Amino acid sequence: MRPAEILGVNAPQWKQDDVAMLQDMAAKWLEAEVAPGYEQYEEAGIVPRELWEKAGQAGLLCASAPEEYGGAGGTYAHESAIIEALSHVGVDSFGIGLHSSIVAPYIVHYGSEEQKRKWLPRMASGELIGAIAMTEPGAGSDLQGIRTSAVRDGNHYRVNGSKTFITNGQHANLIIVVTKTDPAKGAKGTSLIIVETDEAEGFTRGRNLDKIGAKANDTSELFFNDVRVPTSNLLGSEEGQGFYQLMQQLPQERLQIGATAIASVERALALTIDYVKERKAFGKAVIEFQNTQFKLAEMKTEAVVGRTFYDWCVAEHLEGRLTPELASMAKLWLTELQGRVVDGCLQLFGGYGYMNEYPIARMFRDARVQRIYGGTNEIMKLLISRSL
Repeated sequence: MRPAEILGVNAPQWKQDDVAMLQDMAAKWLEAEVAPGYEQYEEAGIVPRELWEKAGQAGLLCASAPEEYGGAGGTYAHESAIIEALSHVGVDSFGIGLHSSIVAPYIVHYGSEEQKRKWLPRMASGELIGAIAMTEPGAGSDLQGIRTSAVRDGNHYRVNGSKTFITNGQHANLIIVVTKTDPAKGAKGTSLIIVETDEAEGFTRGRNLDKIGAKANDTSELFFNDVRVPTSNLLGSEEGQGFYQLMQQLPQERLQIGATAIASVERALALTIDYVKERKAFGKAVIEFQNTQFKLAEMKTEAVVGRTFYDWCVAEHLEGRLTPELASMAKLWLTELQGRVVDGCLQLFGGYGYMNEYPIARMFRDARVQRIYGGTNEIMKLLISRSL
């Protein structure tokens, strides 16, 4: 059974027509172009760069960027369709979601006309691969604690500092770097500066980090040692707008994490239902045992609730009503749901679920980070509690 059909829930209004067609097209393209080599990419710790360019040619990059800047002129609904397709096919670690619906929107919303025309078409084609460098060795969810500095030197900034856990870190050649342009001002001294890394003197990449899961994604350390960046690469009309920009864009990032979560839940259930119908134990199919039926009934019910909640959040977001608290709820609840359901599904596979040759094993490993990045789930609870 296909993951998109497993819950038997009618598609919401925002996923009708061209969005539904895009998701179907994206799934077919990913199955043909990415899935066959995905085990090799897991072993290598990186997806080949040429797949980024092929994704661009297929129209799967920057779907929500305006057409005049090389994008497809869509909305977050179109980005969600692609993100869900990644999870339904089981190639979640191909980092095009972050590139298109997290990095590119910063340029769309805060970039100058010159910046948009300079960077967005090359992002849409896959020539530029995007990353956003927030986390530092000593600053994770606490973005006010970052130490990377950007000191003005004539018509350039000198950027110094280090970042870690950066998604797309080995491939990325366009990086939004969260910096302090005025450390004395705290959050108001934070600025976002774009670094094009090709031939950038003083910029180096650390190791491709060895993670528990999401192994096909290159997640890296980045080092900036007196990297000279033109002042024209500042995002926004003046320094000190970075923290505001981050707070404005983080809700969509957290919603995107929720998209991966609910789509992974749907895939886990589809795989498990197929398995328990075929697997025999004590002379009958595993699906015939009441315990199996009850566990799957519980998980499907929760999945329907999760899907309904996610779809409603997307509708709110498209209307400009997604609050930071609501986005935090989506990220918190859906990633916790992902962990529960994937764990429960693995249990129904028995010993085979613990074998790496079965997709559910990889899904189990990959699910764990969902409760960490984009702000830990503990931080989500803190943000939600502020609305009480």
